[in-house]
Amino acid sequence: MAALAAVATPLRRPGRRFRWRTWASARGLRGAAVGAAGQQDYDLLVIGGGSGGLACAKEAAQLGRKVAVVDYVEPSPRGTRWGLGGTCVNVGCIPKKLMHYAALLGHMIQDAHHYGWEVAQPIQHDWKKMAEAVQNHVKSLNWGHRVQLQDRKVTYFNIKASFVNKYTVCGITKGGKEMLLSAEHIVIATGGRPKYPTHIEGALEYGITSDDIFWLKESPGKTLVVGASYIALECAGFLTGIGLDTTVMMRSIPLRGFDQQMSSLVTEHMESHGTRFLRGCTPSHIRKLPDGQLQVTWKDGISGKEDTGTFDTVLWAIGRVPETRSLNLEKAGVNTNSQNQKIFVDSQEATSVPHIYAIGDVAEGRPELTPTAIMAGRLLAQRLFGQSSDLMDYNHVPTTVFTPLEYGCVGLSEEEAVARHGQEHVEVYHAYYKPLEFTVAERDASQCYIKMVCLREPPQLVLGLHFLGPNAGEVTQGFTLGIKCGASYAQVMRTVGIHPTCAEEVVKLRISKRSGLDPTVTGC
Repeated sequence: MAALAAVATPLRRPGRRFRWRTWASARGLRGAAVGAAGQQDYDLLVIGGGSGGLACAKEAAQLGRKVAVVDYVEPSPRGTRWGLGGTCVNVGCIPKKLMHYAALLGHMIQDAHHYGWEVAQPIQHDWKKMAEAVQNHVKSLNWGHRVQLQDRKVTYFNIKASFVNKYTVCGITKGGKEMLLSAEHIVIATGGRPKYPTHIEGALEYGITSDDIFWLKESPGKTLVVGASYIALECAGFLTGIGLDTTVMMRSIPLRGFDQQMSSLVTEHMESHGTRFLRGCTPSHIRKLPDGQLQVTWKDGISGKEDTGTFDTVLWAIGRVPETRSLNLEKAGVNTNSQNQKIFVDSQEATSVPHIYAIGDVAEGRPELTPTAIMAGRLLAQRLFGQSSDLMDYNHVPTTVFTPLEYGCVGLSEEEAVARHGQEHVEVYHAYYKPLEFTVAERDASQCYIKMVCLREPPQLVLGLHFLGPNAGEVTQGFTLGIKCGASYAQVMRTVGIHPTCAEEVVKLRISKRSGLDPTVTGC
């Protein structure tokens, strides 16, 4: 139970009930467990103050229910801390996109003189200034979430909670007092944290993760990014973009789970713009040199040879683990996947205990994406308290990888479509195109590419769309609605494009892979 020790700063208001008990003995907890089946403190208790949990809590409160949120962020091994809002707000989507934009601005400044702007050379980037601005914005979002909870009359407890039984959770305050909270319905939305390869000597002592990179006060300098996930490539992309010497070490394929043709184009573009890649390599140990640099030793899986390199920073981006181990789920009877510790849920987001639910990254088989967690949380609250029966639809969920050349996709990859329907039943329409903005600046557009994966039989239902180019997220979001509504290739081809845009290239995809014709777009 020592792991429960945490800071507690509940926002107390008249009418809010919770129970304080001195941390005494296991006997006290057993007493709480016996009385747990009686009247509960709250209609809904949400464990986790990330995007999904907050959305669920606010929706339930809006529907007139008595709601509490408990949230506590364990500092990273490097000591990084942050506020309310979860991964997306603090160490994910928001700071990532802002730093990605900072890198894009650098490229635009380089293009500017082609458009008549006289820009002093060389262009310098100030990490400290960027980081401070990004962190200040994140802190404003933390405060905004606190205010929203107060406005919706949601009680917030800054404690680390764990189950006592299926109706009750326990937390320890900063002063060492035990807090017991009970609820009719409990939602687990604790998210995940980056994985450390603890079997590698020096990995924990000297490495950082995405939990730390956005909160560094000084530039990370020459950086080794270990991993080939979208987090790895996004971080490597913006680090290269702001002028830092960046290397990506990947054991196998990039962007596992995404369309592999698109993934290869993403890494090709990054490589052509300065990011180095060590393919088929795995690190074996890290040691700190007298000058403070980190010496990394790795093995090349292809040649079998060992090599070394020195870096200022090593960033691990090798996957994430759900925050479930400290919840004492077994005391509530909640079943998890023994392989990855994720919680088994059904189509209602219910766990093995009917009144306990799990949403977001902790749930087995769910996309690890903020918007899906938010929608799942809202729909869950509406089903519980708003007489709704609408279930979350996890099909046709769009996403974008914010690498220097952005990759947006929705639906099936080409590999998935072929595996599901057979090569002879799949038609892929594609095009290499050049954004108008690239022309005057003479930018290379070799990797700007679109493909639409369809059923071959008319009217050729669209199974997936993959877009690599500027503003991929904006483009993909727009087409997602049509694809979710069952758009066919024929309907897309009858859609009038907006000229001149990159998005219009989607409605001009006339050449199929099967035809063997050159898919390069010519003319405007």
